[in-house]
Amino acid sequence: MRNYCKILFILGLQLLSVASYAGQVNVNSLHFSTAAQRARMSFAVSSSPKHRVFVLENPSRLVIDIKNAALGQTLNQPSPTHPLFAKVRAAAKNTTDLRIVVDLKRAVSPENFSLSTNNKDGRRLLIDLINKTPVMSVKTEAKKPVNEVVALDKPIADKSKRYKTVQAKNIAVKLAQLNAVSTKGKAIVVAVDAGHGGDDPGAHGPHGTEEKLVTFAIAKKLVALINAQLGMKAVMVRKGDYYIDLRKRMQIARAAKADLFISIHADAFEDATVRGASVYTLSTRGASSEAAHWLAKSENASEVGGVTLSDKEDVLASVLLDLSQTATQQASLDVANSVLKNFQNISVLHKDSVQKAGFIVLKSPDIPSILVETAYISNPLEEQNLTSVRYQAKMANAIFNGVRNYFRKSVPVESKIAAL
Repeated sequence: MRNYCKILFILGLQLLSVASYAGQVNVNSLHFSTAAQRARMSFAVSSSPKHRVFVLENPSRLVIDIKNAALGQTLNQPSPTHPLFAKVRAAAKNTTDLRIVVDLKRAVSPENFSLSTNNKDGRRLLIDLINKTPVMSVKTEAKKPVNEVVALDKPIADKSKRYKTVQAKNIAVKLAQLNAVSTKGKAIVVAVDAGHGGDDPGAHGPHGTEEKLVTFAIAKKLVALINAQLGMKAVMVRKGDYYIDLRKRMQIARAAKADLFISIHADAFEDATVRGASVYTLSTRGASSEAAHWLAKSENASEVGGVTLSDKEDVLASVLLDLSQTATQQASLDVANSVLKNFQNISVLHKDSVQKAGFIVLKSPDIPSILVETAYISNPLEEQNLTSVRYQAKMANAIFNGVRNYFRKSVPVESKIAAL
C-alpha cells in the first residue's frame, strides 16, 4: 500500500510538471527595427505572455519581465550602430519568470519617449519606444538661411561649422525661454518630515542604530534632490535632532503651503527576519476621526483648501471638509503608488501595495500625505543598509523619482512646472 501511494505521488508530480511546462511561454527570437521616430523590438513567443515593461535610470535600461517564461534560444544583439539599443541581457528572474534587460544609449523619459507594447496576435510581443521630439537633421537645418537665425560678420564656408553655430544659437534661445518661464508661477512645495527626533529616538537596530538618525539622513538627501529640481521646493519639517509634536508637524506643512507631505520612518518588528519597504496613506477610519476633530476645533476650522469653514453652517462645513478629504486621499494614493513603483528597483517590498493606517501626520485634510517605511531597522541586513550613505541616497532618489513622476502627470495649474 505504501509503495502504491509513492507511485501515485510521483505520477502526480510528473503531471504537475507537464502542466506547468505546457503553460510556459518560450521566447524564441528577437528582431530590431527602426523608423524615423520609432525603435521597435519584436520577440517571437510561443503564446501570448503576461508581461510588464519599465525604464531604469543611471544607467538607462529598459526592463521586460515576462511571467512563466523561458528563453528558447539566445537573443540577437542590436547592431553597434543602432541609435538607441546597446546590449540585451536575459536571465531567470525566479523559478518561473524571465527578465530581459536592454542597455540604452540615451536616457529615456516620459518627456522624450512614449512606451507601448502589443501582443495581440499571441505569437509576437512588440515593444515600441516612440520618440516624441525627433531631432531635425543637419540637411534640413542647413537649408534655412543663416541670417534668419544668427547674424554673422562673414560667411562660413564649412557647412558643419555653420550648423554648429546655428545649434549653439538655438540652445541659447531655449535657455533664455526656460529662464523667463521659471520666474512664473509658484514652486511646488514638498514638506519632508524625518520621523522621531530628540528624546524620541524611534526604533533601534540590533547594533543600536537609532531610527531618528537614519530618517534624518534620508530626509536631507531627499530635500537636496527636490531643491535641485526646477519648479520644486522642499521644506524640512525637523531641521535638527529635536522632537516635534505630531500635529505640529502638520501645522508646519500647512504654514509652508505644502502641496505634498512626506514622513520618513524605519519600521521594526520583534521577528528580526521581517524586512522590506512600505508606503502608507491615511485610512478611511483615520480620515473620519480627523474630520470630527477638525470641525470641533475652532483654530483648525479657519481654512481648508483655500475655503474658510469658520463662517459656514455645520452641515455645509462638513460637506466641504469631506470633499477636500476625498480629493486629498486620492492624490495621496496616487503619490504613494508612484513612490512604491520606484522602490521595486532598489529594495525588497514588505507589501507590494500601498497600505493604509491612521497615522496622525497623514491627517491633514487638504495636503496629500504619505508615510514611507524605508526598511526594517530590526533586521540586521537592513539596519546595515540604513547606515550606508549609498543606500540612503538610493532610497531618497527612489522617493524623489516617485514624487516627480506624480507631479508630471498631476501638475498644479498655478505652478512653475505647469508654466514650463
